Amino acid sequence: TTKVMTAILILENCNLNDKVICGYDAIVSVPVGYTNASLQVGEEVSVKDLLYMLLIISANDAANVLAEYAAGSIENFAKMMNDKAQELGCQNTNFVNPSGIHNKNHYSTAYDLSLIARYAMKNEKFREIVKTTTFTVEPTNKYNARAYTTINELLIMNNAEKPDNYYYEYATGIKTGYTDSAKNCLIASAYKDNIELISVILGALQTPEGVSQRYVDTKALFNYAFDAYTIKKIKEKGSSYQEIVVPNASRSTRNLNLVLENDITVLVKKENANKTLSPEVSINQNLQAPIEAGTVIGTISYTAEDITYTTNLLAANDVKEETKLNIFLKLLLLIIVLFIFVKLNGINKKKTKRRKKVRRRR
Repeated sequence: TTKVMTAILILENCNLNDKVICGYDAIVSVPVGYTNASLQVGEEVSVKDLLYMLLIISANDAANVLAEYAAGSIENFAKMMNDKAQELGCQNTNFVNPSGIHNKNHYSTAYDLSLIARYAMKNEKFREIVKTTTFTVEPTNKYNARAYTTINELLIMNNAEKPDNYYYEYATGIKTGYTDSAKNCLIASAYKDNIELISVILGALQTPEGVSQRYVDTKALFNYAFDAYTIKKIKEKGSSYQEIVVPNASRSTRNLNLVLENDITVLVKKENANKTLSPEVSINQNLQAPIEAGTVIGTISYTAEDITYTTNLLAANDVKEETKLNIFLKLLLLIIVLFIFVKLNGINKKKTKRRKKVRRRR
């Protein structure tokens, strides 16, 4: 499962068409008993083919070769892995190698691995690789073409009606794992009815009948989630939320319409699908003109099943600042109005005094 992080860094930092020369240390450092792709010292293999070996057959020699190519050494690559893990919000993960070969200082959790997998599945090339069932490595300077089949049995179609038929029609990946200490592990993904799920099973064993619990439990989790949950769209991208008045703005642009930057789509239990969700809105303090359309003005959040979904609120229109000339003209108009008011008031007072004098004379 470590190899998911390795793949992320390779996809983000390397050219898939580059040729890599397999180094001696990268190959001989893989302990006996660990999966490998039989890479040879001095063999030239493309980054793309190494990635397929890494993710489809879990080749540990491919992991080392890629790490050395990307970072110069296993140690440097491990630092990149840990930096990325922190960036993704992992709190209980530490990597010391790119393969997952056992080390007491190399560890993670189901939650952290789900964060890593969710991030990885946003990469289209990663998605393409992890759902691949068979692939062929291009001929190299050491080998002719080589064909491989995935070791993720959720993806292998099997019509046999027996307990160890692990095929799952909605499965889309992701990565198996095993060491003597970690036991059978599986990060899996599935897609059905516009819902995409990720599950993580760690430390799984086999039943007395020889059935692998990592696949059985994964399918049970997926079936439960697909049966119990549905997707509900709360707000659409570009939809209006509210209109606010911006101080110091021109009269014609002071009313600012706020719109959503992205859709708000939530995962809810089917029994709660018709319940109304109330938003939490945060508007930036001390808003002042000028404001350009598209500027982030605040955020809007909806919480469903203890998960909060947030998007930005954007300015839908430009807001122009009141110009000095407009301010001057307004002040001048105010002065003129006041002057006229005073004059009229004075005239009225004089008329009133005259009337009083006329009355007195009478």
